[in-house]
Amino acid sequence: MGRKKKNKLHKKKRGGTYNKKKLKNAILSTLYENPGKAVNYRQISGSLSIKDPETRKLINVALQELADDGYVDQISRGKFKLKARTGKVTGIIEMQPQGFAYVISDELEQPAVISSRNLNHAMEGDKVRIHVYARRKKHDLEGEVTEILERAKTIFVGTVQTTKNFAFLIPSGKVGFDIFIPKEKLNGAKDGQKAIAEIKDWPQNARSPFGEIIEVLGDTGDNDAEMHAILAEFELPHKFPQNVDKAAEKIPLEIPKEEIKKRRDMRNTTTFTIDPVDAKDFDDALSLKKLDNGNWEVGVHIADVTHYVRPNTIIENEAQDRATSVYLVDRVVPMLPERLSNGVCSLRPNEDKLCFSAVFEITEDAKVKKQWFGKTAIHSDRRFTYEEAQEIIETGQGDFSEEMLKINELAIKLRDERFDTGSIAFERIEMKFEIDEKGKPISVSFKESKESNHLIEEFMLLANKKVAEFIGKVPEKKTPKTFVYRIHDKPDPDKLSSFNTFIKRFGHGIQLSTPRAISTSLNKLLTEVKGKSEQNVVETLAIRTMAKAAYSTRNIGHYGLSFDYYTHFTSPIRRYPDMMVHRLLEKYLDGARSVNEQKYEGLCKHSSDMEAKAANAERASIKYKQVEFMQDHIGKTYPGTISGVTDWGIYVELENKIEGMIPIAQMDDDFYIFDEKNYALVGRHSRKSFQLGEKINVRVWRTNLERKQLDFRLAEQDKE
Repeated sequence: MGRKKKNKLHKKKRGGTYNKKKLKNAILSTLYENPGKAVNYRQISGSLSIKDPETRKLINVALQELADDGYVDQISRGKFKLKARTGKVTGIIEMQPQGFAYVISDELEQPAVISSRNLNHAMEGDKVRIHVYARRKKHDLEGEVTEILERAKTIFVGTVQTTKNFAFLIPSGKVGFDIFIPKEKLNGAKDGQKAIAEIKDWPQNARSPFGEIIEVLGDTGDNDAEMHAILAEFELPHKFPQNVDKAAEKIPLEIPKEEIKKRRDMRNTTTFTIDPVDAKDFDDALSLKKLDNGNWEVGVHIADVTHYVRPNTIIENEAQDRATSVYLVDRVVPMLPERLSNGVCSLRPNEDKLCFSAVFEITEDAKVKKQWFGKTAIHSDRRFTYEEAQEIIETGQGDFSEEMLKINELAIKLRDERFDTGSIAFERIEMKFEIDEKGKPISVSFKESKESNHLIEEFMLLANKKVAEFIGKVPEKKTPKTFVYRIHDKPDPDKLSSFNTFIKRFGHGIQLSTPRAISTSLNKLLTEVKGKSEQNVVETLAIRTMAKAAYSTRNIGHYGLSFDYYTHFTSPIRRYPDMMVHRLLEKYLDGARSVNEQKYEGLCKHSSDMEAKAANAERASIKYKQVEFMQDHIGKTYPGTISGVTDWGIYVELENKIEGMIPIAQMDDDFYIFDEKNYALVGRHSRKSFQLGEKINVRVWRTNLERKQLDFRLAEQDKE
């Protein structure tokens, strides 16, 4: 791109609304104009015509992250300079179903297209260096991989196919190659079994990489083998090493009296837990007490995991590697061994337990008057399921009904205030399968959150927010101590604008003038569409406009909750960041100096990555069970809603929330063209269109468990 054109494009962006990703691109564009110049955040603000303090603060975070990622050098405190460029670009491979790839790089204004012949054995997620060609087409940048800097993965799960003298592992998912396995490297794997292979070599002229089988998971179709295969596909473990389990078994359940004496003893305060019916790891409890001044003392009590799991132990190292528990359809793969997660740390009823607590004095109007953070001993009087708590809320009858009704009343006020100050009201619908003893799904349903869920959520949000404020909110000229925050960036302005254009066809719209206006009008929209035919499509697209939440030591606030400070303090049994927060809070309460930011930023990045893998594994397990469930429904016709439109087909969601796809190749009554702007497929001759949110009837055509793929055909076109 010529200098003149580039500058024109760059100037167009200046002074606009930025989220962190857009800001990084704008900063790099500014630095490319003066590659030898060192700048600070004030100079960047001036170049981009940014005046609001919030975005100016975000520039510092963006510069630090660009330095972490190797795009700029920090030459002195607060001064940054573009790294010397070599004429080649670094980026991440994103494979496409058709066999080519995009390379996504902050050094390019658009992705570079890499043809399959120019990939040079690069795979999905690899960090690569590419040579970018001069433009061959009007709109595309093209390139060639010249060096693989970092492999995203070398271990793959799949199905073994054997011949007389050798074998292949056919990887699950869209990998684009099979792994050649020499006969002597099968390690007992048999034809048709699920197994894990590790790539050992990929000779320059070989079509397939060479590997060996490192673990046999079991027979294809066996439920345990398939669930373990899903975990392996996302590089997640399915069992603990023996030495970790043994170390956990040595931790005693009994609490020494001396330990209780060191803590605030809250065992005589009414305390209870509220959790899903099948939960065993109770990591949070609530207590309630009426104070003499008429206010209420609410305790948010969190399992004191870090009392038992010490730094530099094998249990700690395992928890740090895993970073999160993984929730598949039919099982939980815990971050901590069962002895800890379901026993020692779990806040089980009628047992004394050690906690790290946030205790609040709250008025009848749900205003926090005082707060206290510290180590406690508690005794849970009752374990409620969400359903039991909901019944008490609805009927006013049952154990601890007075306490339950009062704490729910306070939660409702906290929730109302949160939405009044800009929190976005996304509702989560959870799909549930009823599964038989062999793991086969026999029915599917979905649950929506009720008041009992909201009750717990509000007090967890309150504790997380107040802990983050306690550490992060310091006088203006003071630097806050290093801490772990849960951050959520503003939405991408371009995605929001496209979303707004699309919803106008349904008679809706949102205000885009300020972040607060966006959240307020988005909440209004989500209320307006409830129960309407377009509800699902509007909610789905609204969520897609949002950035993903992540962990970081560099606080930018949490946009979705509209909190300036937010962390994760409340689930240390299942999340490693919460363990970090507990340790840091304890240190700082004791007056310790700030810890090393770089070390904790690295742990935050790892935790965010592992959270994404766990979420993908959970989705894959749900998809697998959906396809397995629909195997018994082939040939049946159902009403559905178009939930996604691509150039290879349309995705349709049935009323039971199961989603499948109509391949474009099966829509043979016309030649259909993808209209990206209008989220539609349009027939070239008939002009017939299939648009996102439209109701259609589909027939279940075929299922492929191996690929977790469910295919539909249009009911009126199905000729079979």
